[in-house]
Amino acid sequence: MQARKKYVLLGLCMCCWLLLYYWGGLQERLLGLITHRRGEVARPWPNWLDRDLLPGYADQAELQNAGGPGDSPRQRRQSWAGIYKDSRCRMDTCFDFARCQGQSGFRVYIYPPEKGERVSESYRKILTSVAESRYFTSDPREACLFVLGIDTLDRDQLSMQFVPNMDERIRGYPLWNDGRNHVIFNLYSGTWPNYTEDLGFNVGQAILAKASLNTEHFRPGFDISIPLFSKEHPQKGGERGWLVRNTVPPRRKYLLMFKGKRYLTGIGSDTRNALHHIHNGKDIVSLTTCRHGKDWEKHKDARCDHDNQEYERFDYQELLHNSTFCLVPRGRRLGSFRFLESLQAACIPVLLSNGWELPFSDVIQWNQAVIEGDERLLLQVPSTVRAVDITRVLALRQRTQMLWEAYFSSVDKIVLTTLEIIKDRVYSHISRNKFMWNALPGGLLVLPEYSTHLAHYPFYYLNLGISPGQEFTAVIHATSPLVSQSQPIMKLLQVVSKSKYCSQIIILWNSEKPPPHRSKWPAMPVPLLITDGRRKVSIQTSSRFLPHAAIETEAVLSLDEDTVLLTSEINFAFHVWRSFPERIVGYPPRSHFWDPVKKAWGYTSKWTNEYSIVLTGAAFYHRYYHHLFSHYLPSSLRALVDRTSNCEDILINFLVSSVTHLPPIKVAQRKQYKEMPTLQGTKMAPWANPEHFTQRQECVNTFASWFGYMPLVHSQFRLDPVLFKDHVSVLRKRYKDLERV
Repeated sequence: MQARKKYVLLGLCMCCWLLLYYWGGLQERLLGLITHRRGEVARPWPNWLDRDLLPGYADQAELQNAGGPGDSPRQRRQSWAGIYKDSRCRMDTCFDFARCQGQSGFRVYIYPPEKGERVSESYRKILTSVAESRYFTSDPREACLFVLGIDTLDRDQLSMQFVPNMDERIRGYPLWNDGRNHVIFNLYSGTWPNYTEDLGFNVGQAILAKASLNTEHFRPGFDISIPLFSKEHPQKGGERGWLVRNTVPPRRKYLLMFKGKRYLTGIGSDTRNALHHIHNGKDIVSLTTCRHGKDWEKHKDARCDHDNQEYERFDYQELLHNSTFCLVPRGRRLGSFRFLESLQAACIPVLLSNGWELPFSDVIQWNQAVIEGDERLLLQVPSTVRAVDITRVLALRQRTQMLWEAYFSSVDKIVLTTLEIIKDRVYSHISRNKFMWNALPGGLLVLPEYSTHLAHYPFYYLNLGISPGQEFTAVIHATSPLVSQSQPIMKLLQVVSKSKYCSQIIILWNSEKPPPHRSKWPAMPVPLLITDGRRKVSIQTSSRFLPHAAIETEAVLSLDEDTVLLTSEINFAFHVWRSFPERIVGYPPRSHFWDPVKKAWGYTSKWTNEYSIVLTGAAFYHRYYHHLFSHYLPSSLRALVDRTSNCEDILINFLVSSVTHLPPIKVAQRKQYKEMPTLQGTKMAPWANPEHFTQRQECVNTFASWFGYMPLVHSQFRLDPVLFKDHVSVLRKRYKDLERV
């Protein structure tokens, strides 16, 4: 009897447990369906103490109905199904890799614009960036990727930029092929009142490079989320981030700020109407204004007058400069101009835009630069940002600057980042890893064709805790015929070969006469290789920066044939370079300056305390810059260098400074360089030509125009060998020969 009671009680307990599990699990699953978001754990709704105190805050039903007034979840899903007919597209199913496997490789073709076609300023910048990139081709047969000539940026039917009849026009393209291998750029989609992601035409199997992408519609590994940028966003270069002007203290005057429109009705109004709850007018400034649009007064509520008055008390730029965190709530669409503004200002973005697929999310680790909030938990934002410690604040702010300058400061960088992400997908076996994308100098300046190993790039040595190799390759640029054994190049060969760090010497022979037989050159303790640059079509001066396969060392010593150096000077400069392997380290300095009268950049060879260029007539640098010079810079700049037989040393300085954002390193000289007398039968030295200096002035401005800004950085830093001129024992002097004049 007792045993029967025990079994009955045990059975009742099991039934109760099953009922609790069933009903509790069902409720949890229902809540999960309501709050479902890709990659997000379902969180319960906040329990406000008094809902009457928050009249402007959205209730649960409103927030669930995020698609717009009157739309049910089923209606939204049905409309989305019509828009995203190819929602399962991935690179392996909707992209033709065969088009990218030929000799042409990764090439991008732009459809020619139709006669009378109107193109917005922003789309013109995008097309210009593609056309000026190293991937552009004018032959569609070579193309791996296609870009439409029709403006697809603004697909709001109420916009003046809206282009009608897109389906009919696109289907008329013989290469359209349902959008395969096409990329479509878009900033605005949908229209009032729902602002769906409908572009108004069938994108088919094309890759969408789109702003304000929703995570529910984003096709991972296929689409690309891009930032929303204004028509004033610069084509090239762009302003640098603001952190350099305000590095300490890590925290600024205001903890958190927002200043913008308050939508009185429609999608996006729920979040904007609630922002006033966190405003205290002291360290948290959250301001909205009703005064926008033509009929704002029709929807005016009791709070508008007070909000408008408070709105005028603060200047937006002053708040940006002096705030630690910047609130970035959604607008009518998920993206916002404030996102890029906050990144540039080193004001850590606090995102309130549920469901937004962040720009370039495939490659950028945004948790290292932004705080992702939740629109439903607005009142928790102040306590969240107050809890961020100073160390993390500084780290977040530094990362905003890295991302801004690497990918977002210009339309050029936004477009090139989009193309590089697609290229990495096409050639996944030689693609950048996440570290390359999220560490200085950024993925655009890391060419994976050179190497996929971090240890092969000079700017990663410090992160990896490694040192560069202990040998160098000397590359001597020769343009004069060999007529005498007493020519400067003969002495230079002897001096360089005596260095215990010299691995080999390469002579780039660019004289009009053929190079002499090997027996004419002196015997040396290191291998000597003569490369005839005349055999290379359209390659003259810039041949010294070709990625020669014979260069096996990390360090390259670039020399002119008439350079006068001691072996001790070479050894000392090499020791300095091993401490600064990402920079140019050498002897002859030059400088640039801004001429306010001519409103142009100037170039000077005067010997002053300040410099920004180290000439490659006697300088060390990493061999990766040969690859970057040949494959990153446009052919137009290299053609200018070859056409004028000038400026190649200035161009390599521009390139290296754009990578490092640092000046070159000047090392001390035994004496100033003296112009060697011109031997009979040899050409006149280039600097003796009166046009030489004028050409260099023009080159500086041409290079600055292509980069979009002036990358050269001034410095007064100079390194001297310790004790080489002091009155101490010769045994203590490592570079005792440098005392001689």
